[in-house]
Amino acid sequence: MSITVVIQQMIMIFILIGIGMILYKREMLSERTSKQISGIIVNVTNPALLICSAFGDGPKVSLRELGTALIIFIVIYALLLAAAFLIPYMLRVEKGYHYSYQMLTVFGNVGFIGIPLASAVLGTECLIFVSIYNLIYNILIYTFGISVLQKAAARQGAVDTNVLSGRWQKLINAGTLSAAATIIFYLIDFPVPDIVPSTLTYMGQSTTLLSMLVLGASVAQMALKDIFSHPRLYGFVLLRQILMPIGCVILFRLFIGDTLILSTLALMLAVPAGNLPLMLSKQLHAEGETIARGIILSTLLSLVTIPVVSLVL
Repeated sequence: MSITVVIQQMIMIFILIGIGMILYKREMLSERTSKQISGIIVNVTNPALLICSAFGDGPKVSLRELGTALIIFIVIYALLLAAAFLIPYMLRVEKGYHYSYQMLTVFGNVGFIGIPLASAVLGTECLIFVSIYNLIYNILIYTFGISVLQKAAARQGAVDTNVLSGRWQKLINAGTLSAAATIIFYLIDFPVPDIVPSTLTYMGQSTTLLSMLVLGASVAQMALKDIFSHPRLYGFVLLRQILMPIGCVILFRLFIGDTLILSTLALMLAVPAGNLPLMLSKQLHAEGETIARGIILSTLLSLVTIPVVSLVL
C-alpha cells in the first residue's frame, strides 16, 4: 500500500473534522443540528452511498469470487463480534461502557474512509469486495449495533425501555433495505435510468462531509486531554488496529489465493473506528463520549497503524 496516499486521505479527513470544530465553536453548528444531521446520514445519505455502488459500469467479477469474498467477510465479522465481547474484559473496561468498545471493535470506518482509501490504494477493481464488506457492516449496524445502543440508552435512563419491544420489526429500516437492494441490483444487473444512480451518487457523496462535521462538533466539546489521556483506548488501538488485522492476514493467507481479496480484507480491518455508531448513539440518546474519543484517537493513530498492517502483505 502507498503510505503517501494513506497520509493524503487522512489529512483530508482531519481537515473536515477541523471545519466541524470551527463551525461548532462559532455557533454555526449546534448539538441539536448535529443530531438532525446524524439522522440524515443514517437514514438518507449512507443508504444512498451503499446503493449507488451497485450501478457501476466496470466489469463484473464472477459469482465464485463474490461467494468466496462473502464467506470470508462473514467469518471476519464473526471474529470481530467475538473480539467485541473479549476486548472490554481484556482491557478491564467498566461494565457500563462495554457497549462503547463493542461498537468501536465491530464497526470500522469501512464506508467513509475505507471506500476512498481502498480505491486510491488498491484500485477501483477492489470496490466490489469493499461493497460486500459494507453490506455485512450495514446489516450488523442496523441489527446488532442498534440493539446494543438501545439497551445502553435504556440502562442510562435516556429512553423508555419499551423502545426495545418489537425489536425484530425494527430490522426493516433504511440500512437493511438499502443493503438488500444493493445485493439484488448488482446480481441481476437491474437496468435503471441514468438519473437514478446519478442522484444516489450526489446524495452519497455528501456523507463524508456531513459525518466529519458531526464528528468535529463532538470533538469541539471535548478537551484534548480527554482524547489522549485514556490508556485503555491505546490498548484498544493496539489490539484492534494492529494485532487483529495482522493476525487475520497471516491466517487467511493460508486459504486465500486471491491477493486482491486479501489486500481488501487487510485494509478494511485496519481502518479506524467508524463514526456511524456515534451517529446512532446521538439518535438513540446513548452516551457517546467514549465512542467519539475512540474514533478520534484511532483515526489519528491510523496514520501509523495502516502502514504497519500493510507491511505484512
